[in-house]
Amino acid sequence: MIDPARLAFDIDGVVADTMTLFLDIADKKYGYGGITQDQITSYMIEDCLPIESSVVLAIINELLEMSHEQPLNPVDGAVEVLSGMAGLGAKLTFVTARPRRRAITQWLSQAIQVPEDKLAVHATGSFEAKAQVLTEMGVIHFVEDRLETCFHLAEHGIDPILFARPWNRKPHPFIEINNWEELKACIAGL
Repeated sequence: MIDPARLAFDIDGVVADTMTLFLDIADKKYGYGGITQDQITSYMIEDCLPIESSVVLAIINELLEMSHEQPLNPVDGAVEVLSGMAGLGAKLTFVTARPRRRAITQWLSQAIQVPEDKLAVHATGSFEAKAQVLTEMGVIHFVEDRLETCFHLAEHGIDPILFARPWNRKPHPFIEINNWEELKACIAGL
């Protein structure tokens, strides 16, 4: 069983359903309709989708700045599990490669319905910087959807839990979950 106090989460693709929003923006704002998440076979979206690089960059900037008009929804099951963890008295810890934390912290607080002072959100600005932040916080387990980051974390003594997505379907040695219900079964006290 995982101690909730030693567990942290990535945000995009794990808590926030960012890829669904990405595809929604691509369709409604830029006319790239009919694309499904199953077609996203690489974390580098421009490598696997028929969308111009400049459009990919524009959408990513909208997502990072939280300037999109369409809603960003939580991944199914995330709110229940994170609310349950908060109910155990654990501070919810998130480490993201986003460059700024303010807007995503506000979104998390509203989406999970947990006061901001119950959230610890660290914006590292890069995937590689996550390991140091997690180590300094004493985190042992980290839920992540980017396979390359999982390998990096493992090299630094963090036990990654891979959230299965179409873009991380390559061989790996990590614990893997398909949904939040599977993760809930692994968390002590839930």
